[in-house]
Formats: sequence, C-alpha cells, structure tokens
Amino acid sequence: MSKSLMIALGLGLSTLAGAAVAQTAVTSAATTSAPADKGLSVDSPIVDIAAHPEGKKVLDANLPMLTTHEAYESFKGMSLKELQPLSGGVITDEALTKIAADLAKLS
Repeated sequence: MSKSLMIALGLGLSTLAGAAVAQTAVTSAATTSAPADKGLSVDSPIVDIAAHPEGKKVLDANLPMLTTHEAYESFKGMSLKELQPLSGGVITDEALTKIAADLAKLS
C-alpha cells in the first residue's frame, strides 16, 4: 500500500468516526461478533468479517489497517458498503468487487 493511500485511509476513516457512532449503535444491537451462518459478504458487518480468520485475511489483504484503525470501534458494526461513502474514496467499487469475490470463496 502506498504511503499516500495509507494517509488517505487514515484521513478518510477518521472523518467518519462521528457519523458512524449512531449507525454502529443501531447495527451493533442486532449484531454479534460471530460469523454469519449464511456466509460473509460486503453487506456483512465488518466485525463479523473480522471475527472469521479467513475473512480477516481478506480484509487485511484488500484494506490494510482497516481493523487496526483508531476509529474501528466506531465503524465495526457497519458493512463495507455502508462505510464506503464515508471512506473518502479509500474503499473503491473495485475494492468492494474484489472483497466480495474473495469472501464468496469462503462459503
């Protein structure tokens, strides 16, 4: 990952922390940290993907620093699709497509 992309990830995700708090409260109430039985997707809560060892590998390969980001607690209950518009362009359509394909292989 290039230094500029890492900076963008840091800046983009930092700006969403406040907006994500309310969404996380709603989503977390209906979410556990266990992986979903129906498989993981870009619509799954990030915390569920990260709880699955192979799902975490997919996240780490495609979006390094996502699960270690300082605002992770604020957005972990959101899906990658929900987080994308708040990411400042860091989570691209191409990244979602690649992650979706990688997660589909896990099912």
